[in-house]
Amino acid sequence: MNIGIDMMGGDYAPNQVVSAVQQYLANASTPACLFCIGDEALLKPLFGEGIASKNIVIIPSTEVIGYNEHPTKALKEKPHSSISIGFHLLATGKIDAFISAGNTGAMLVGTMYTIKAIKGVQRPTIATIVPKVNGETGLIVDVGLNVDCKPEHLHQFAILGSLYAKNILGIETPKVGLLNVGEEEAKGNMLCQSTYPLLKESKHLHFVGNVEGRDLFQPKADVFVCDGFVGNIILKMAESIYDAAAERKLHTDAYFSRFHYENYGGSPILGVNKPVIIGHGISSAKAFLNMIILAEKMVETKFCAQIEASFQEEITE
Repeated sequence: MNIGIDMMGGDYAPNQVVSAVQQYLANASTPACLFCIGDEALLKPLFGEGIASKNIVIIPSTEVIGYNEHPTKALKEKPHSSISIGFHLLATGKIDAFISAGNTGAMLVGTMYTIKAIKGVQRPTIATIVPKVNGETGLIVDVGLNVDCKPEHLHQFAILGSLYAKNILGIETPKVGLLNVGEEEAKGNMLCQSTYPLLKESKHLHFVGNVEGRDLFQPKADVFVCDGFVGNIILKMAESIYDAAAERKLHTDAYFSRFHYENYGGSPILGVNKPVIIGHGISSAKAFLNMIILAEKMVETKFCAQIEASFQEEITE
């Protein structure tokens, strides 16, 4: 297994990324081979003697796509950037998954135009973890990639989220809920009202009906479906909960600590042909380590193939 890592992406790169690679190799029983893409002159001193490890391959890059650069323009004008090289390696089969905490827009554009969506997937989506008060883990999908959606898109988000919950989070029969302003079937805007029957009639989902914002941290559902506009607001609100808890010295509580982004590493793009994981710009070594572990699990479980099989089944029905 080969996992590509953008060593130059993130506010604390490459130091924190190198630390994550070292921690991963020190603790993994059968580690993957890590393709470390970045400035060779900076990386070699940081790795030191560890550079000789058979599980580390340095892929030199001479350019970096900054956070404020236009994604499409930057990818076109900087073919030797760590992100551009990463997608080239992924597209040509040199690596099995790609991780970056760099320019989010460039990662999304690179995914859509290089790796592309799985056949049958109208719009790939981004999911994020939701910690529940009973210790379980939920999933919100979409959290910002698609702000204007049709009912068919939300239906597919539900399928993608359910597959992720089952294959990656280990929830055998994920309960799917549609985020709405009330529990009754007729509640909500036109999007929710039109989406409800699609989810209700789907053979691929264990749909439990409408769920409200107050249900997010409760066991009523495992996968919460919404458009990216609503999902992104919820995501930012959840991040602020941790910040508020930290400010009031409550972040040492086991539950509140689960809101910290570094515990989950990054967000996977669901519905594309190969695993791509986008990390937070302020990712720490712990966050990068968890991104590597997530990428490894997505490859091991052949998650993208699971999606392909599910959507192929849906097409032929």
